[in-house]
Parts: sequence; structure tokens; C-alpha cells
Amino acid sequence: MKPLLIACVASVIPFAALADHVLGGADIANGEAVYAETCASCHGARLEGQPDWQSPGPDGVMPAPPHDETGHTWHHDSQLLFDYTKFGGQAALEARGVKGFTSGMPAFEEVLSDAEIRDVLGFIRSTWPDRVQEVQDMRSHQSGG
Repeated sequence: MKPLLIACVASVIPFAALADHVLGGADIANGEAVYAETCASCHGARLEGQPDWQSPGPDGVMPAPPHDETGHTWHHDSQLLFDYTKFGGQAALEARGVKGFTSGMPAFEEVLSDAEIRDVLGFIRSTWPDRVQEVQDMRSHQSGG
């Protein structure tokens, strides 16, 4: 009986650790509204991104990726997503040691509050299937984000 109890407790611990997700408590309705006003012009009204988002444009800049489960947004931890939005792609990547990648993502620190950024990211995250959210949760907790 004890091995079964230990297995049950062990299987619950990772999920309990994920309960304090950095985007927990986001105002999803506000995030959706802010996304529509601020993000949809590049990332699409349905989070679909720009055409050919995986190939750089003539200027060497990657088009805006989709934020639905078909894109790579969920592959990143929440802190990177927050920093990418607040400080811009170039600054966020360089802060993590990524050099030589030209990002077209502008900084929104003068446009959106931290709470609005979390709301937008919470809205985007809320559209992902449960399994994708779970994977992104794990990435966020491994990196501290």
C-alpha cells in the first residue's frame, strides 16, 4: 500500500508546483481586449501570425509568429515572453546571451503596464490546449519564469 501512496503523492507534487504560474490571475478578458488593440495588427486577430513567419523577410527580420499552438510562443518560458514583450525581442534575447538574431518585436514598456502584459500573455496562454499549457508550465518553472 505504501508504494501506491508514494506514487500518488509524487504524481501530485509537480502539478501543485505549477499552480503558482507567473501568469496565474491574469485578467483574460482585459488581455483579449489589449491584444486586439495592440498585438493583432502583427500577430493576427486569431493569433495566426504573419504569412511565412518561419522565413526571414528581405530585411532579415522574421515575420510575427502565430501565438496559437501552431507557433513557437509556448516553447518559451513565461519570463522570456514577458521580457520579450516589455523590452522588445532584441533586448530580451541579448539579455539571455543570444547574439546575431534580428527581432522585429518592438518594446512595449512605454505602451503597456506590467499587468497589461501579463493579461495579454494570460489571454494567449488561455487559448492553448491543456497539454500545451502543461508543457509551457514546466518550461516556466524550470527557468524560474
